Amino acid sequence: MVDAARARKLADRIQRIVAEMLERRIKDPRLGFVTVTDARLTNDLRDATLYYTVFGTDEEKAGTAAALESAKGVIRSEVGRQTGLRHTPSLTFVSDEVQANAEHIEELLAKAKLADAEVARAAAGAEPAGEADPYKAPREYDDEDD
Repeated sequence: MVDAARARKLADRIQRIVAEMLERRIKDPRLGFVTVTDARLTNDLRDATLYYTVFGTDEEKAGTAAALESAKGVIRSEVGRQTGLRHTPSLTFVSDEVQANAEHIEELLAKAKLADAEVARAAAGAEPAGEADPYKAPREYDDEDD
């Protein structure tokens, strides 16, 4: 087992190597505009998961996934050469859905804001159903009642 700090540093190094490889050395025409967003490495340094985003249509995203899968061996050998590890980690490419999730959250927040504005507009002219002060005040005694 390796400590988590070393695994994180190595994952960052692998992320930079892969991003550079995709930018400069991999010339697959299916490869779209790819950004490597994150890399995670298991503590035993055997498996690396690389998260990526692609801008484009669903067909372009599928083409990019196929291009990454076919270039996996070349990328893995370069990772092994540059990191100097005894065992080069196996690479897994996973499409990062952060952008889609963020857009969905923004849509939900916009809907909630509209609903809040509707409630505020409806409450603007409203009056309380009961008394203006719904809390019971303590009974006041007059000195004459004793």
